[in-house]
Amino acid sequence: MTPFRLAWIVFRKELLDGTRDRRSLLTLLFSAVVTPLLFGAMFTVIAERRKSADEIALPIAGAEHAPAFVDWLKQQTGVIVVTAPAADAERAVRDRTEDVVLIIDKDFDRNMARAQPAPVKLVSDVTRDSARPKVARVRNLIAGYSQMVGGLRLISRGVAPLVATAIRIEEVEVSSSQQRLATQLSILPLLLVLAALTGGMQIAIDSTAGERERGSLEPLLLNPVPASSLALGKWLAASLFGFGAVIFSMLMTINIMRRVPWHDLGVRFTVSDADLLSLLALVLPAALFLSALLLFASTFARSFKEAQGYLTVLMLVPLLPGMVSTAYPLSDRPWLAPVPILGQYALSADVLGGKPPPLASYVIAGAVVVVLALALVALTARLLRRESIVFGR
Repeated sequence: MTPFRLAWIVFRKELLDGTRDRRSLLTLLFSAVVTPLLFGAMFTVIAERRKSADEIALPIAGAEHAPAFVDWLKQQTGVIVVTAPAADAERAVRDRTEDVVLIIDKDFDRNMARAQPAPVKLVSDVTRDSARPKVARVRNLIAGYSQMVGGLRLISRGVAPLVATAIRIEEVEVSSSQQRLATQLSILPLLLVLAALTGGMQIAIDSTAGERERGSLEPLLLNPVPASSLALGKWLAASLFGFGAVIFSMLMTINIMRRVPWHDLGVRFTVSDADLLSLLALVLPAALFLSALLLFASTFARSFKEAQGYLTVLMLVPLLPGMVSTAYPLSDRPWLAPVPILGQYALSADVLGGKPPPLASYVIAGAVVVVLALALVALTARLLRRESIVFGR
């Protein structure tokens, strides 16, 4: 039989063993479902907080001291003025009964009549993330009223309000809605790469360290099967599980993300099927590399538990580039394509940003990880020929 035919037999054997392990499959399925749900819930909460800042109930203490100001606040869109808690306002915010409380000084009207700064207090808790959008909205409202009154004062004195404005800022936003969405979805490539890693983990460990621990690796190598065929079959089985995890994770994540109220965040969710296929074209070759890396590292382990310890360190392979991508934007950097994993993140950022990279970038990124994967499989085959690896338990 040819080496490839033997590798196919090993592949079918490892695939059958992997599908029989129902507990590992359920664990993998659970992680693939829960992670997208968590991120979907996170984005939904952020959107709800942003929406809550547009429609706020503003507690005011001392409203009778500034009737004109309070009436102006009531006329603003989404603002409902309510009575401040009878107890201490600071205690109400500290106890999280209220997100923010506005306290108007009793001398507010007197100071306004004298064209003097009228004091108000804005009670808030900076450590509460959920309250920050509301606090920022109230602060902007107060600043807007102050600017309006200041302009009227200048006009009453025959001075144009523009005299007090030395510089006028006109903001020009050049990013598209798709690019802003890509910033929000920068976590998606990380989820897919992690799915590729965890998907092939069980077979990679069980077919090397697990068989070595059970003593079944020795009789397997006694068969007239080249070590390269064994390594190739085990690698293909682990890669297939990695492929399945990536596709399932993508379908779950996209379906959940489409239910997030992105319009409350000022963006429009426009990820097409072509974008999803582009992401698969980038991440699936990376799954080949990660499965080969898992197989190579697990071959050194004497037990299943020891292999899991090695793979804890290997988790840094996709995590570190993912952390770099969140702190340092990787879009519009096609020269990163030859860098394993990091290139996948960079090209994925371009795809999500509506600027798909050229076909050459896909080819380069895929070719590099596939070549590295084949090199790791060859190294794994060499390890399987060493007595210290096979018999050292």
